[in-house]
Amino acid sequence: MNTLALGPQWLDPDYLIATFGLIGVLVIVFAESGLLIGFFLPGDSLLFTTGLLVTTNKLDRPLWLVCCLVVLAAVLGDQAGYLFGRKVGPSLFKRPDSRLFKQENVEKAHEFFEKYGPKSLILARFVPIVRTFTPIVAGVSRMNYRSFLVFNVIGGALWGAGVTLLGAVLGNVEFVHKNIEMMLVAIVLVSVVPIAIEFLRARGKAKKEATEAPAPGAPGTAPGSTSAEPSRRGRHAKR
Repeated sequence: MNTLALGPQWLDPDYLIATFGLIGVLVIVFAESGLLIGFFLPGDSLLFTTGLLVTTNKLDRPLWLVCCLVVLAAVLGDQAGYLFGRKVGPSLFKRPDSRLFKQENVEKAHEFFEKYGPKSLILARFVPIVRTFTPIVAGVSRMNYRSFLVFNVIGGALWGAGVTLLGAVLGNVEFVHKNIEMMLVAIVLVSVVPIAIEFLRARGKAKKEATEAPAPGAPGTAPGSTSAEPSRRGRHAKR
């Protein structure tokens, strides 16, 4: 099966599966789920392609086994990220940027975790980059381990088995099978939508706050005074 390259050849799902097989898929899922170096890996499109190849008998493994192994790799990946976060702690937020590490990725994951709480471990599974850093942030925040484990397993199952099964089901549709390149592009675009929405929302919020903020030295506002002070002075004058 020839697919459209969505980047370098070594990031193309079809190439990765053809070269490294199921073992390669599991290693990539594990790395993208909780290792700092895994944030750029093609998780969604890789799982979708894996399910499709199982359905078309180009990956000679039972679908149930593939799904179970993918879920296990995803859960263990988040587990590794959590333990790494607990060990590294706050120093992670002071780590300088490098080619493979950007401080803004950690900050985005932290905001995501703070906003959605424990359920962020489920939601983040479907958001590229964020899904890599969220379990690490959960470890840094010392989230209760039992709660982490529960949401980790649920998220790993919904994402790992869900996307793989989606590829398997749609792989039986003739239109999808004949237009796999377009489907992979669609998977990538859908994966990016949550990030785009969050970016636009944050940008709109920043603009709103900037508009509502009082301008320095505005008429009738003395430095260090509040709007209540003039009214109090007015009441004293009337007395």
